[in-house]
Amino acid sequence: MQKTNRALTPSLIVIVGILTICPVIMLFLGSFTEGLGAFGSFTLEKYFKSYTDPALGSIVANTLIFTTGSALLATILALFLAYLNTRTNIPFKGLFGILSIVPMMIPHVLFAVSWALLLNPSNGMVNMFFMQFLGLTEAPFNIYTLQGMILVEALMNLPMAYLIIAPAMSAFDVSLEESSRVCGASNLRTAFRVTLPILRPAILAAITLAVVRSLASFAVPSVIGMPGRKYVLATHIYRVIATGFAPDYGMAAAVGMSVLAASITLIFLYRYLTSEGEKYVTISSRGYRPSLIDLKKAKYPLFGVVALLSFVLIILPVAVLFYTSLVPYSMTPSEKAFSLMSWKHWIAVIKDPISMLSLKNSLFLGVVGATLGVLLSIFIAYAIVKIRTTTSGILESLSFLSFSFPGIVIGIGFMWFFVYTPLYATIWALLIGYIATYLPYGVRPLSSAFIQIHSHLEESSRVCGGGALYTMRRVVIPLLIPGIISGWILMATMFVRELSLSVVLSRPGTEVLAVQILRFAEDGLWGRLSALGIMMIFISAILVVIASFVGAKLTNVNKD
Repeated sequence: MQKTNRALTPSLIVIVGILTICPVIMLFLGSFTEGLGAFGSFTLEKYFKSYTDPALGSIVANTLIFTTGSALLATILALFLAYLNTRTNIPFKGLFGILSIVPMMIPHVLFAVSWALLLNPSNGMVNMFFMQFLGLTEAPFNIYTLQGMILVEALMNLPMAYLIIAPAMSAFDVSLEESSRVCGASNLRTAFRVTLPILRPAILAAITLAVVRSLASFAVPSVIGMPGRKYVLATHIYRVIATGFAPDYGMAAAVGMSVLAASITLIFLYRYLTSEGEKYVTISSRGYRPSLIDLKKAKYPLFGVVALLSFVLIILPVAVLFYTSLVPYSMTPSEKAFSLMSWKHWIAVIKDPISMLSLKNSLFLGVVGATLGVLLSIFIAYAIVKIRTTTSGILESLSFLSFSFPGIVIGIGFMWFFVYTPLYATIWALLIGYIATYLPYGVRPLSSAFIQIHSHLEESSRVCGGGALYTMRRVVIPLLIPGIISGWILMATMFVRELSLSVVLSRPGTEVLAVQILRFAEDGLWGRLSALGIMMIFISAILVVIASFVGAKLTNVNKD
C-alpha cells in the first residue's frame, strides 16, 4: 500500500502538470512565435505589436473599470444580503439559500443575453415599453455601456461573493458591537470601526475573487460590450484571433501572458487573504450567543428588496428567454404579442443541424467530461488529504492553479499545445481543456469528503487483506458518494455552459451550445438563441436531477 501511495502522487503530478503547466509553457513560447505554422521561429515582434497598439490604453482602462466596478458592486450587494440573512429577523430566510445557488446554474451567456433583450436601445422590451406608453422619442436605457457591463457582471458574481461573506458574518460575535454601543458609538461608527475591520479578510477575498472572475469573463464583454464598442482584454484577444483574414495567435498569446500573470497574482492574494482570516476569529468556546436585530417596520420592505433581487437573478432571465423564443420578433408583452406566439423558433433550432450537433457535443462533454474529471479528482483528493507528503503539497498547488486561468487565454495555450497533435480540432481537445480548466471544481468537494473519512476504515480493510484498489472501491468510494455527486454536478454544469475556452478551441464539427448561442447573438437571431438557451438550461437541470437521484439511491443502498 505504501509503495502504491508513493507511486500515485508522482504519477498524478505528471498528469496534472501536463494539463496545467504545458498550456502555460506553450502560451509563453507562442507569444514569441510568428504563428501556428512557424513554431520555433522566435521573435519579439508580437510583444512590440501588442503593447504599442494605440487602442491598448483604452482597453486596459476599460478592463480596470469593468473588473473593479463589478467586483465592488457584487461585494456591496453580498454584504447587504449577508447582513440581512445572518444578523436580522427578516422572514423567509430559505430564500437566501436559493439566491446563492440557483443563479449559478444559469449560463452566463444566457444571463447576459436576457439583459440585452430587456435594455438594448433599439428593441429592448423595457425601452420599447417606456417609448410606447410614455411617448419617449429615445430609449431611456442602453445596456451596451460600461455601466451596463458592470451591472450584469456584478449580478452574476453576487452569489459567489455572498457564499464567501455570509459564513464570516454568521461567525461574528455581536458582543463586540454591543460593547461599542455601550461606550457611546453610533451604529454607523460601530460598523466602520468594529464590524468591517473584523470582516476585512472575507470582504477583500470576495472582491479579489470577483475581480478574477470578471477578468476571465467573456460572456458579458462579448454580448454586451462588443455591440457598444466597449472592449476589454478578453474581447480584445478574441478579436485578434476571430476577426480579420488571418488570426494572429502570437499576438493574442503576448497579450494573454499579461492577463494570465495578473490573474495568478490575484489568486495567490485571495488564498493569502482567506488564510489570514484565522487572525480575525471572534468566537471561542465560551460566551458566544448569536443575536438577531429586530427590523421592526423595515422587515417587509427589506424582504421586498431581497425578493426583487431573487426575481432579477433567477426568474427574469429564464422568463425573458422563454417569452422571446415564442414571439416572432422582439416586442413588449401585449395581447398582440400573445396572439402571435408560436413554436417557430424551436422548430427552426431543432431542424438546424449545427444547433443539434452543438447540443449533442455539449451533452457528451457534460456527461463524459464530468465523469472523467471526477475520476481524476478522486485520486488527486486522496493524495492531497490521505498521503500528505511534500509531493502531495505540490500536487495540491498544481491542481488549483487552473482556477486562476482565464478561459480565453488558456484556450490559446491549449491551441498551441494541440496544433501539433492529432487532437487538434477534435472534440477530445475540448474535453481535455475542460477537465484541465475546471479540475478544482471536482477536487474541492472531494477533498472535503475525504477529510470526513477516518483512516482507521482503510487500515481495517488492509488488515483483512484488501489491496489499495479494493479498499478504494469497496470502502472509500461508497463513503464518498455525496462528494462525488457534488463534484460531478459542478463539473457537468460548467462543461455544458462553457464559453470562453470553447470560442478558441471549437472548430467546425465540434461546436458547443454556448458558442452556437453566441453566434446567434452576433447575427441578431434572438428567437432561435432563446429557444436554444432554454434547451441548454433544461439539459443542465436534467443532469443535476439525475445525478442527485442516483446519488440518493446509492447512498440508501450503502446504508442498507
